[in-house]
Amino acid sequence: MAQFEKEIVQAVLIADNNVWNFKPLSDEGSTALLPLVNVSMLDYALIALNRSGVEEVFVYASLYLQEIRDHIKEGIATYASWSFKMTVNMIGGEGCRCFGDAMRDLDAKALIRGNFILMGADTVTNADLRPVLEQHKRMAKFDKGTAATLVFKECAINVRTGNELLIAVDKQNSRLHYHQRLRMNHKEPRYHIPLDVFLGNSCVALHHNLLDPQIAIGSPSMLSLFSDNFDFQTRDDFVRGLLINEELLDSRIYVSLLPAAQYAHKVNNWPSYQLVSRDIINRWAYPLVPDMGVYKLHQQYVFHKDNIYKSNEAHVSKKALRENVVIQAGSHVDAGSVIRDTVIGENCRIGKNCQLSNVFLMANVTIQDNCRLEHCVVGDHAVIEAECNVSAGCVVGAKCVLPSKTKLAKTLVTSTPKTQHRAEQEPEQDYEIVELEAIGPQAYIVSDITTGDPDDSDGEELLPQQTLSIPKMGDLMAQLDDISYCSDLSDEDDDEGSRAVTPLPDDTNIFLSEVIDSLSRGFRERSNPDFLILEINSSRYAYNMSLKEVNFNVVKAVFSMQHIVEPANNNVLAAIGAAFKQLGPVVSNYIKSEEAMMDCLKALEDVYEENPLAREKISQIVHYLYDKDFVSEDAIQVWYSQLGGEEHVQLRHSLFKLVDWLNQSSEEDDNDEALDEDDQ
Repeated sequence: MAQFEKEIVQAVLIADNNVWNFKPLSDEGSTALLPLVNVSMLDYALIALNRSGVEEVFVYASLYLQEIRDHIKEGIATYASWSFKMTVNMIGGEGCRCFGDAMRDLDAKALIRGNFILMGADTVTNADLRPVLEQHKRMAKFDKGTAATLVFKECAINVRTGNELLIAVDKQNSRLHYHQRLRMNHKEPRYHIPLDVFLGNSCVALHHNLLDPQIAIGSPSMLSLFSDNFDFQTRDDFVRGLLINEELLDSRIYVSLLPAAQYAHKVNNWPSYQLVSRDIINRWAYPLVPDMGVYKLHQQYVFHKDNIYKSNEAHVSKKALRENVVIQAGSHVDAGSVIRDTVIGENCRIGKNCQLSNVFLMANVTIQDNCRLEHCVVGDHAVIEAECNVSAGCVVGAKCVLPSKTKLAKTLVTSTPKTQHRAEQEPEQDYEIVELEAIGPQAYIVSDITTGDPDDSDGEELLPQQTLSIPKMGDLMAQLDDISYCSDLSDEDDDEGSRAVTPLPDDTNIFLSEVIDSLSRGFRERSNPDFLILEINSSRYAYNMSLKEVNFNVVKAVFSMQHIVEPANNNVLAAIGAAFKQLGPVVSNYIKSEEAMMDCLKALEDVYEENPLAREKISQIVHYLYDKDFVSEDAIQVWYSQLGGEEHVQLRHSLFKLVDWLNQSSEEDDNDEALDEDDQ
């Protein structure tokens, strides 16, 4: 009769994710327990599994085991919504250093008895995964080599959070043939897909608008594949390994896309934390919304208009709360303060005349009078003293005390004078202890610069000069104000919108776009300048560009590269120097005559208008081009004299000192020549 026994639906939750991206709060506790709209991310994941009919869950962690174990016990004792009809087991792996080690440990423990759901504890979804599980079982019966079914979510928004993918799948059976994760720090100008993907399959679909919420359905063979291949360190390694060695391993991966009405997103860094928080507050993840008692079965908030969720035990004037605000019990806001797009934990105290926008306060935070906070996170029991200005993605750790009148931007702050840091030269070694710069007795600045994300398996592909920092919050929502999350516009509305805002590009714009792509790729890959010149000339003849247009657009393309438009640490001069060091021979090939130099300088007029960072340094940029012999003194003088009209007043003012210096240098040279002639 054993063969007729019902198969128990099992799931595995990986709790140790994105430790680096959530510093310094990840140094103080598990990222799985990080509050997201005042509910820990682990609880969202457990609720999702419970809603999908899972009966047994294994939570796997190697950091803060006891903290997670205590949280699970407390949830069971207080009848958390996920605790009914679902058993939750905690598994610890002290020696586990990566996702692959966790999977190998699970295989060794032999706890998984059949197909299972694999998820990260940082995944937020309201999706019912039962249909996906059944789809996987049907495919496994048909194809005995089915190793996993990856779950993706189609999305229309254009914000990079590190979860975006390009995939190629067989349209007939949804088998995965190509998988590429898109990077946050630059947009790929083109994609390189192996020709075999198209030659070996009759019907291939490309999806470039997908989010990866890190949900998968695994076969029992999935764990053994990790045990047999120790080079599988991450989930992406597993996918890549199976795609490359499909015949050798006799294993295949399939894909399932969630319906448009279902929500799924992985919270893997602070920008995605901000985005998912906003989605929850705006009720895209319903029923995972604050007023539905997500974690506890009793209602903690009253839902008001403008997406305001206020506890009855919170003391705050209605005038203070503008829109998209969650404020938990015990918190107090004094008169004159204005709060919008903010989540406030329990027992927080906000003083008079404070302004908070896109702020996330954990429990027991104190903000004194006349403070301004924007796009930042503040940890438990932290104190922000009077007249502080904290913005641009700052993260203030637990128990920090910021001295009064402190101004911070793009800064991580911790309360301890020492922290752990991974050595750049020995990424596989243990962390080293480093001293931190102090801004107060209980406030120290943490460096977040690294040569690559320790959790990024593709880090070796980065160029040596491409240092990375922890992704920070910012004004991600500006471009989303008129776009519903993953919503589908009607064909009629879409056509009208396209006609209204998307004019057809002319040949000049297409040529410029192709030159930008060529130069950007050449800069990243350190291509031979001669090859880039051939590409540009080919585009020139294809679009019938005059030499004058080519000169102008080549210079403009250099300054339009993402490396210069969004330079590291806003150091545009260093970015320009690096670009011209690699691409200088390309520019020199076109900028030879005085007339070409004028084309070059006229391109700088567009750069001045379009790039704020270049605008501030335009004098130094022209001086740099002069020093490197890209433009001559005479060309600069003629160009400057032609900058008439009101539209060039600021540009002339910025260049005045440089031109005056050139005039003086010219006069001195003339005097020296006259003296030499007299001596003769």
